[in-house]
Amino acid sequence: MGTNTQSLIEDPFYTGKKAARVRGDEYYAFVDEVLMGLTERFPGVLIQFEDFGNTTAFNLLHKYQGKICTFNDDIQGTASVTLAGIISACRVKGTKSKDELFLFQGAGEAGTGIADLIVAELVMEGMDEAEAIKKCWLVDSKGLVVKSRLATLQHHKIKYAHDHPAISGSFLDVVRALRPTAIIGVSAQPKVFTTEVVEAMCEFNERPMIFPLSNPTSLSECTAEEAFTWSKGKCLFASGSPFDPVLLDGKTHVPGQGNNAYIFPGVGLGAVVARSKHVTDEMMIVAAKSLADQVTQKDLDTNCLFPPLASIRKVSAKIACAVAENAYERGLATAPRPKDMLATVEAAMYDPKYVTARAVSQAL
Repeated sequence: MGTNTQSLIEDPFYTGKKAARVRGDEYYAFVDEVLMGLTERFPGVLIQFEDFGNTTAFNLLHKYQGKICTFNDDIQGTASVTLAGIISACRVKGTKSKDELFLFQGAGEAGTGIADLIVAELVMEGMDEAEAIKKCWLVDSKGLVVKSRLATLQHHKIKYAHDHPAISGSFLDVVRALRPTAIIGVSAQPKVFTTEVVEAMCEFNERPMIFPLSNPTSLSECTAEEAFTWSKGKCLFASGSPFDPVLLDGKTHVPGQGNNAYIFPGVGLGAVVARSKHVTDEMMIVAAKSLADQVTQKDLDTNCLFPPLASIRKVSAKIACAVAENAYERGLATAPRPKDMLATVEAAMYDPKYVTARAVSQAL
């Protein structure tokens, strides 16, 4: 579909189309032709969207989510792993998601995707949708997203434009005005979660959630060491980048990395095993809850909101079981229901073990 990067167009070794990026109706017609061709050639194929920009990602997800078996990892996978971190943090606090107020630094596909899934989870728990939406607030490059800015807002931000005076100052100004219980960084703006921001969060929260999710590390809103040090060990922390454990006043704090790798393999595997017609938002919530359920008290005692990444295969298998079971419960599965779901899932997982020629010869 072309590229807008002039250096690539001028590069003699660039193998892509050396023309400006195609957009509009022609772009959507091409994507539709590709997706329909794939589903016709490979019936039941699972298609994962990766690294599509804000201008197209939401449109494509909303258009095809109910038509084919597909999901967008940047929007839904990020949202699911973040929701899992929130559930774990609430477990530490003894609260529920409905008791929290979420403020997002960043209003792109990751931020609004997380907000959308939080709202969906709150609605599943019995909250009115309008009230659930009021639990999520966004800050973009122009400040707090509010109703007075409706005329210039991108479509995915509109439902989170609340009745509130405009705040175009610093993120700290917004934190002080709204007094959130959780701040979630998804803007790729480094060092936005300053000492003053973290200290302010601690003024009105016994255990504030500090989630700098932007990556790589150079773009993180703050580091784990900064968050734990500035909060005097009070914060509940999750990051998008990996950080080393932090030793503070004799206690070791293990930063949990909210990595999409916790989610998309299990979700994809569950959908494939069940041969699900679609991948729904409810499946993403089920995946988040399964992930949070696998966080042990030992993990929480070190302030880690996720299970060790070393156990990712076991984690993925359980998430896959939960997703597949949901597909059967909702009438979306087209494969016969297995008697032993976990055994079926594990049998479907790729096992990276190499068999020697001698072993093969002996087996034959």
